[in-house]
Amino acid sequence: MNLRLKRTPGIYLVGFMGSGKSTVGRALARHIGWSFFDSDDEIEAAENMPISQIFDTRGEEEFRRIESAVIRRHVDSIERGRPAVLALGGGAFVAEANRELVLSSGVAIWLDCPWETVERRVSQASHRPLARDPAKLRRLFDERRAVYALADVHVSIDGDDPAAAVEAILQHPIFK
Repeated sequence: MNLRLKRTPGIYLVGFMGSGKSTVGRALARHIGWSFFDSDDEIEAAENMPISQIFDTRGEEEFRRIESAVIRRHVDSIERGRPAVLALGGGAFVAEANRELVLSSGVAIWLDCPWETVERRVSQASHRPLARDPAKLRRLFDERRAVYALADVHVSIDGDDPAAAVEAILQHPIFK
């Protein structure tokens, strides 16, 4: 395992909505015996409302502020020696401050899911405020790929089996 991961035992899953960050993150954390957290779940619990309602009543800017605070809190905990896997919301890694924080305090893993899979998974979900307009969703997917590519590890998601994604993550040389 690389020195950075030993020093700050945090694994941060990044990628577009519907890429499997929460599902893969839970499976990965269970496999390695670490805690798992999902930043979107944490936000909804703290604010006592769904993310779509936060977007609708307070706006995306306020949501991003809350999201950054949640990430900071988890990074602080990880840096104090509490190993964890954290699934970040689809836009969290796009914010430069969040990205720098994550990249300096653990290993960021991009779950690179093909558009067709994302579209299939997200089209069923009415709770995703940025997925309401299919054309905008596709543009957002294309725009964010370059930022996700800044992650330490790139894992292609080829199907719906989280165990295969966990195995691909653990086979990466950064974990040897």
